[in-house]
Amino acid sequence: MKKKQSLYTRVLLITAIIVIVNVISYSYFFRLDFTRDKRYTLSKPTITLLKNLKQPVTITAYFTENMPDPSLTQTRNDFKDMLIEYAMQSGNKVVFNFINPNKNDSTEKEAMKSGIQPTTVNVREKDEMKNKRVFLDAVVKYGDKSDNISLVIAGANGGRILPSGGPMENVLTKSIKKLTIDRKPDIALLQGNGEPKMEAVKQLNESLREMYDFHELQLTDTSAIPASTKAIILINPKDTFSSMQLKHLDDFLTRGGSMFIAYSGLNDDLQNLKGTLVNNGLTPWLAGKNIILDPKFIIDARCENINVPSQQSFGGMPMYQQIAFPYAVHIVNLSSHPITEGLSAISLPFTSDIKFSGDTNKVKYTALAFTSDKTGLLPAPVDFDLNHTWVPNEFPLVNLPVAASVTGINGNKDAKIVIVSCAGFAVNGTGQHPVLQPEDNIELVVNAVDWLSDDTGLIELRSKVVKPVPIKDVSDSTKSFLKYMNFFLPILLVIIYGAVRMQMKRRKRTKRMEETYD
Repeated sequence: MKKKQSLYTRVLLITAIIVIVNVISYSYFFRLDFTRDKRYTLSKPTITLLKNLKQPVTITAYFTENMPDPSLTQTRNDFKDMLIEYAMQSGNKVVFNFINPNKNDSTEKEAMKSGIQPTTVNVREKDEMKNKRVFLDAVVKYGDKSDNISLVIAGANGGRILPSGGPMENVLTKSIKKLTIDRKPDIALLQGNGEPKMEAVKQLNESLREMYDFHELQLTDTSAIPASTKAIILINPKDTFSSMQLKHLDDFLTRGGSMFIAYSGLNDDLQNLKGTLVNNGLTPWLAGKNIILDPKFIIDARCENINVPSQQSFGGMPMYQQIAFPYAVHIVNLSSHPITEGLSAISLPFTSDIKFSGDTNKVKYTALAFTSDKTGLLPAPVDFDLNHTWVPNEFPLVNLPVAASVTGINGNKDAKIVIVSCAGFAVNGTGQHPVLQPEDNIELVVNAVDWLSDDTGLIELRSKVVKPVPIKDVSDSTKSFLKYMNFFLPILLVIIYGAVRMQMKRRKRTKRMEETYD
């Protein structure tokens, strides 16, 4: 009877514990993150943003159920887990729900009406490939404002799924930040010295205006840079700066302002195929801040191709051929920095070498991008000979810096300059045939502006990426040892276990025999 009561007591106790644990887990969500890069742990800037929400954020996730690909199902689950954590950290001010647009026509129309577009994925069914339409998007609402986010990154091959962890958090947090910000930071495109106007940097304008009040600012002798300006962008100035204009720039930096500069100190005249120096006063002004632009054109064996007219024609129309053009440098050697995070390559035509001559104990200098290990320098002026046959000994130099950040300018620890020694790498131009710049070129400027002007720390999310862990190479002997160990070790463990069990039984039998004789 006592044994039965004890059994009932244990069952009731275990049941009560299970119920209590389920109630607690339902009310309080938590998870342990054992990943090396803490990909499933929300960053401090995200937590700060969520805890300071003034009103609810509603997230409607339009996700297809029963995904044809297990990785898509995992993406849906990871996104849901992240939303649960956002809700918890915000004190339940983040409210979300999932809708399956593939359920029927009405739900799909609802998704399309909200600006959500399906993604086509290839799946294998019954030994044949089929196209399936799936939804992996969400609508974020805050008050009367809304923003659409997608977990599919557009690309040439149909796009790829946004990785879980940092990249997914970056997209969601940036969307909430964009909707909840009271006043967008003031970013100025400097004018007054022959710089390209806003219509000439269309790609950059479209990328920056979501998060910033991006506008033109005329720099004159009589007007200082407004105190509300968070950062200024200076691209390819051609005309001479007056001493008062340069003083306004100095004053802006002295009070803690930040600048992004796209400038090489060189001028490329493609019509006459000549390269010359620019004498507008900006090069010596930068030198006064220990940022030295070498007055030479960089040439690099890793370069872009350009189209040039050939001697042949077809139907009276000229034909073109592609040739390697070492003056158009293809940069893939990038530092590990929030500004360059997520970039794969940038294209810098007619660039120059950047040097820093200051005291790195007082000013922080970081080189952000470098040429390849086969590069050279040609002093200006130079003729661009399209028929020149390049040989290896013309590229004797390695890894010249072409982009850099400097913090602590003019004695102010908050003053920053990011410089890319290329004048036109982010310029589209105007007219009927604007130049479409590579996405990474534009992203470099956007990342730099984020780093220069964002005081919330959200730029840290760019460096929170999922990095693949390479498999460690092992020798053939180690491989053979591991193979045989995996085969024989379980057998050996079974034998040892059997021997131990047999020895234990033998001792029990011997003990029983001794007790019997006694």
